[in-house]
Amino acid sequence: MTDSPPLVATLLLVDDEPHVLSALRRELRREGYRLLTADNGKTALERMAEECIDAIISDALMPGMDGIELLAQVQRDWPECLRLLLTGKADLNAAVRAINEGRIYHYIAKPWDATELRQTLRLALSHQQAERERQRLETLTRAQNRELVALNANLEQRVADRTAELQQTANMLDAAYGDLEQSYVTATRVFASLINQRLPRHLQTNATVGNLLTAFAEQLGLDEESQRDLQMAAALYNLGKLTWNDHLLTTPSERLFAADRDAYRRYPETGESLLMALEHLEGTATIIRHHRERWNGSGFPDHLKEQAIPYGARLLSLAVDFIELQRGMILPRKVPRHSALALLEKFAGRVYDPALVAPFVELCLEQAPDLGVGGRKVLSLEPRKLEPGMQLAQDLHSPAGMLLLNQGKELSRGLIDKLIRLEELEDTRLTLLVHPAEESDAEPEPGTKTQTG
Repeated sequence: MTDSPPLVATLLLVDDEPHVLSALRRELRREGYRLLTADNGKTALERMAEECIDAIISDALMPGMDGIELLAQVQRDWPECLRLLLTGKADLNAAVRAINEGRIYHYIAKPWDATELRQTLRLALSHQQAERERQRLETLTRAQNRELVALNANLEQRVADRTAELQQTANMLDAAYGDLEQSYVTATRVFASLINQRLPRHLQTNATVGNLLTAFAEQLGLDEESQRDLQMAAALYNLGKLTWNDHLLTTPSERLFAADRDAYRRYPETGESLLMALEHLEGTATIIRHHRERWNGSGFPDHLKEQAIPYGARLLSLAVDFIELQRGMILPRKVPRHSALALLEKFAGRVYDPALVAPFVELCLEQAPDLGVGGRKVLSLEPRKLEPGMQLAQDLHSPAGMLLLNQGKELSRGLIDKLIRLEELEDTRLTLLVHPAEESDAEPEPGTKTQTG
């Protein structure tokens, strides 16, 4: 009989003695845990605030905040985190205090027994996982019970509403087939609606991608047919994702592995296949099939490179990645708008057509069609050029991705001074997209980029 595989968990090890931390890491590294360390209580609390920690093992005796005080604060702020106390002295009073104040799961004496330490952690994390699953199932059961009660209360009305919805969909399809010359337009609307039905609101990117491509196509002077194909591709590029389950839909692409990764890499081909029967969408289908190809040939599905990649697919790739980076659909975090543009520039010549990246970034900085500002003027300014009364046109994030200010926030002199100090303290450069103060008629300073949505 083999042991069950170790649980994947994040552990925080806290001890003021480096050799103890090293010994703990050696003992636990083979268990497959993600191990973080801290050499004092203050640093440990900072790591707790930054990371999702499943269990903390802390030495009892440390300068400043001791282990018992640390675990007590962890219990207050992060009660679901398992707490284990490590001490070199068989101090009954310390154990009682740790149990009372920190509500520790286990008390480990130094020097520890390696086998006992590993087994204790396995048992603790298994118990934690079981409790989390129990709470999840309880929440799910309560939600299902409420839904069942509501369904039984108005089942007849629900059936009537659903019948009306189905009839409305049938009428839409009948109208589409009644006018073959406009079939591709109707099909696009139906498919786009189906896609949005499957996706959470914050992952419904088609409209924003479409706005970007409309502006970009006009800037590049594309002909009417090319612009139409691009618009159809923007509306339908993730059509192949309709066959995915909810987990796959909401997981960032860089977090997908094995079968999920394979399914992800097939979605452009699936989207093309679904459109093959629509004669008017042949150009659109080709763009969709190849919008995940890369300039250096490392993309999919056909590993095309450089000019072999259809022009429209190169345009769609830029717009899709720019929006999906900001929505957290590629990396496991949302990338601020200015950082997303910087990534496009970084990968020009490897992932993207280098001749298209520069005008695309310029478009986003000068016109910001993805922000939907409806014609309001937008300025791109450094903190020192801001003026009180200006209004943020987009959320402001720190270089680390933390939200600093919300879109729509009106800037005061105090806020502007804080942003200037933040630049100095962090040795970084911030760029804000703002609407000018309504009462200000002043022209922007030389070198300021003026944007219109």
